[in-house]
Amino acid sequence: MISRRTLLTLGGALVGLAATGRPTTAANAARYSVVSTWGFGAAANAAAFAQLSRGHSLLDAVEQGARRVEADPSISNHSVGLGGYPDRDGHVTLDAIIMDDLGHVGAVAALEDVVHAVSVARKVMQLTPHTLLVGDGATQFALQHGFTREKLLTPESAAAWREWLKRSHYEPGRNHDTLGILARNSAGQLAGACTTSGMAFKLRGRVGDSPQCGAGLFVEAGVGAATSSGVGEEVTRIAGSARVVASMRSGMSPEAACREGIQHLLRLRGPALQDEQVGLLALSAAGEAGAFALQPGFTFAVTDSLGQTRVLPAPHL
Repeated sequence: MISRRTLLTLGGALVGLAATGRPTTAANAARYSVVSTWGFGAAANAAAFAQLSRGHSLLDAVEQGARRVEADPSISNHSVGLGGYPDRDGHVTLDAIIMDDLGHVGAVAALEDVVHAVSVARKVMQLTPHTLLVGDGATQFALQHGFTREKLLTPESAAAWREWLKRSHYEPGRNHDTLGILARNSAGQLAGACTTSGMAFKLRGRVGDSPQCGAGLFVEAGVGAATSSGVGEEVTRIAGSARVVASMRSGMSPEAACREGIQHLLRLRGPALQDEQVGLLALSAAGEAGAFALQPGFTFAVTDSLGQTRVLPAPHL
């Protein structure tokens, strides 16, 4: 937990660090093909790398990586797809986005009864003039385009919800882990995806940063890509992923750009952040990766061009 004194002290210290743009972790010395948020991202990376190894597109790679986690409750920590924790009324709702570095983007928010939100998002990108469909409209669109209706609330998640109902106290700080995944090919082209069931026991209708272009995900040709995890409301306040990519465009390394985003959020919100987690992750067009978090505990998975994957701890305040 970050104390008020630590917030103020580190906020000043980070100004000088962010200005240097210098990387500070071993992750920045290598070149990566796929990176993703959290340790469970390793499974997503493996699925994505398999697609790249077979000659499939970057969009195929990030979609399949996200689908791997969406379909398996044992991987996702009850925060993505099937088995995700419901809202306070007992409904599991999903948010997802997919984007390439040419500005093609599709997203869904508050999607119900369909496991693979990322694939619905890709259909939005491919088949409509829109970038985001929400709620009943998103579900209707999915069913019209061949997705099947499935029950997303598992017995385990239902039991957790019933237990939560005994006190009905909403604690948004650290109760979910979004999957953000970024991929790059040898030509330096990029794509990314982000998928989540959102905060556990959230207000019905709540949508966080994940499906919002420029908040939960942003990709720019020749520069890089960024994604986020943690309290989505905080990321949206600073257009987190777009800010990270803009900092990379100005010459910062991925880690320094993520650090600058956290620093800016710290200046903006101060003590309000002491019980919250935000993690930012970035991948440059050159294959350099970096991350930074508000609190200890944020990890990210990196996969190199040989398919070797490691899970690394992100630097933090």
